[in-house]
Amino acid sequence: MGLFDKLAGWLGLKKKEVHVLCLGLDNSGKTTIINKLKPSNAQTQDIVPTIGFSIEKFKTSSLSFTVFDMSGQGKYRDLWEHYYKDGQAIIFVIDSSDKLRMVVAKEELDTLLNHPDIKHRRLPILFFANKMDLRDAVSSVKVSQLLSLENIKDKPWHICASDALKGEGLQEGVDWLQDQMQAMKT
Repeated sequence: MGLFDKLAGWLGLKKKEVHVLCLGLDNSGKTTIINKLKPSNAQTQDIVPTIGFSIEKFKTSSLSFTVFDMSGQGKYRDLWEHYYKDGQAIIFVIDSSDKLRMVVAKEELDTLLNHPDIKHRRLPILFFANKMDLRDAVSSVKVSQLLSLENIKDKPWHICASDALKGEGLQEGVDWLQDQMQAMKT
């Protein structure tokens, strides 16, 4: 079996596995986004708040993603850093309609970006400005300004407006992330 795996790798048939951390405040839509990225027959009907973390997998045309869906509740955010070393990319989800907690999201992002296991690595970061379907949602441009994303100079990043319930904006983000991971592979 090992020989076939090696042969598949040499021929480019074996999908590269990528470990992705999915972070953001509680109730931002992380689990809903990850659920929508799975094949429809593997999707869960009832989404419940993540306690601690869960691990989900999904595949694209050229990559196999293992996503660590981390709880965004305050008491669990300290656990994020234990997974930074193994992460190869980050998905950071923001509730675009929750203007009051945008400051907290920025503080968590700043803490993440300044952590020793993240700071000097060129990890791609995909931001989902989620819940764009809600009346109070601000645009992805405004979310970008509120989080000061323009100050991220040493990591590739991209922001997508999304509606996780309908799946809107998710494919654009995953395509960008896949392109980033492919570029890093070469």
